Amino acid sequence: MAEDCIFCRIVNKESAAEIVYEDEEIVAFKDIYPAAPVHLLIVPRKHIPTLADVEAGETMLLGRLISVANDLARAYKVDRSGYRVVINCGKEGGQLVYHLHVHLLGGKELSHAIAEGRGA
Repeated sequence: MAEDCIFCRIVNKESAAEIVYEDEEIVAFKDIYPAAPVHLLIVPRKHIPTLADVEAGETMLLGRLISVANDLARAYKVDRSGYRVVINCGKEGGQLVYHLHVHLLGGKELSHAIAEGRGA
């Protein structure tokens, strides 16, 4: 755990969040600054700062993050209408919290712009 990481504190239940899913590897919770009616953050329990920091032995975790995003899209009933899955990487990629995370956005027609919203 990184002491100054808000997502690590959420994973460890030291900071409040509306958790919508958790298992032994992954926690998902509602974004506090939603850019869409459905805006969930899906994070690994393990602190990995960015997508660029994922090591060869952790690539299966990326698949699990996407699988959980798909399951949550079905649970939130945006799977048929469409949704967006985003991973911001680094400062110029729009990452604000340096703990790997996947954004799941849906529930409205999303812009075709590549970069929009607040990022995280």
